[in-house]
Amino acid sequence: MAMMNAAVLHGNEDIRYENYEKPVPGYGEVLVRVRAAGICGSDVPRVLHNGAHFYPVVLGHEFSGTVEELGEGVTTLSVGDTVSGAPLKPCMKCADCARGNYSLCKHYSFIGSREQGSFAQYVVVPAVNAVKYAPSVPFEQAAMFEPATVSLHGVMLNGCRSGEFTAICGGGTIGMFAAQWARIFGARRVVVFDVVKERLDLALRLGADAVFNASEPDFMEKAMEYTGGEGYGCVYETAGSPATMKMAFELAANRASVCFIGTPHTDITFTPRMWENLNRKEFRLTGSWMSYSAPFPGKEWELTAECFSDGRLKFDDSFIFRRFPLSECQKAFDLYHDPKQVKGKVMFIVE
Repeated sequence: MAMMNAAVLHGNEDIRYENYEKPVPGYGEVLVRVRAAGICGSDVPRVLHNGAHFYPVVLGHEFSGTVEELGEGVTTLSVGDTVSGAPLKPCMKCADCARGNYSLCKHYSFIGSREQGSFAQYVVVPAVNAVKYAPSVPFEQAAMFEPATVSLHGVMLNGCRSGEFTAICGGGTIGMFAAQWARIFGARRVVVFDVVKERLDLALRLGADAVFNASEPDFMEKAMEYTGGEGYGCVYETAGSPATMKMAFELAANRASVCFIGTPHTDITFTPRMWENLNRKEFRLTGSWMSYSAPFPGKEWELTAECFSDGRLKFDDSFIFRRFPLSECQKAFDLYHDPKQVKGKVMFIVE
């Protein structure tokens, strides 16, 4: 039995760097040599709050690497190709899958949670889930395919209209990519809202037209003045915070399109004022979940590969807050005991 090094979760707050069985690609699958793997916000409760589906498990679903071995029947990839992994494995049988709404499949599996993932030297994925990209794109950037596609899925669902003032409520990774996609899709002005100065500075470097610090008492007045008092025709909530959700309702223009991409982790209360905003402005509110469309895995992944390659979708080194070897997996997750100190992506560099 061949072995590899991996960060293996054995129980709540019990993640260990150890030898683990190296996966073998089956029919239609490829073995990927992982080079970089990011910690997603959804990985944190799996490690710190007893949120894993089973133990032991190798987590990790934001990754990049090179194709090491082809399973039988694989003709679309070659050994040595640089790939990122689309982690969803839809059932391809249900009504939602038949409609191409793979994100809504209720019978799915998922690499890095429901089956073994990428916090390891090797991971096996179906060939269709291995998204090929230009080798000129750095591994760390390519490990951020998944958050980039999540942002794009929301922008596409929201029907991002060219010529609109666009608000991004939350300047984390998803927000930074959403701002860039809005620019690519022809937004009139892209404005990012956050409470962390470093994130606002990054948004400007990545092409935002303006930023507002939501901790300042008059930010809403200034933000509305920026639009001539009309508000924002496209609004994206990307933080999953009650504060940014309330902000989205306030910023929306009449007949705006508002999309909630962020995942909340606390109770949300919709006040009468918020609901009156929705009614009186007649804005459209939609949610967005994951990042897939037909043909699987979808144009979200195809466009991300293209825009990473040609530079339209920019990557900044400050996206990454800390880098760790897999051997320091426990130290990496310890950071999240105080999540306010984590000001960007935590990335494993896999040797």
